[in-house]
Amino acid sequence: MKIRVQSIHFNADQKLLSFIQKKVDKLDQFFDHIIGGEVYLKLENVEDEANKISEIKLIVPGGTLFAKEQCKTFEEATDLAIESLRRQVNKHKDKTRAKLSEHKDILASDEVADY
Repeated sequence: MKIRVQSIHFNADQKLLSFIQKKVDKLDQFFDHIIGGEVYLKLENVEDEANKISEIKLIVPGGTLFAKEQCKTFEEATDLAIESLRRQVNKHKDKTRAKLSEHKDILASDEVADY
């Protein structure tokens, strides 16, 4: 899956970028129709230690899934956002399957009614 990573107010090192790519690629295990994604890493200017924000947007057929987390490290924020997206992906997949089976049931009942 192709993702684009943007770091805002800092330059992300290659180790962080490969970590994010590896984590996002694991979402393909749950739903293989993910088209692409965007990751925004932000460094907020606040006194709190948890000033690192990871926002992840996934483009899937029929919509967009989004998760935003704020933690002490980008790795931790990314982990939490990926976990949230995993739940969203599973829910989206279940809804898609339900709609598809509903359409199949309607088509099957129409075919029976035609005879």
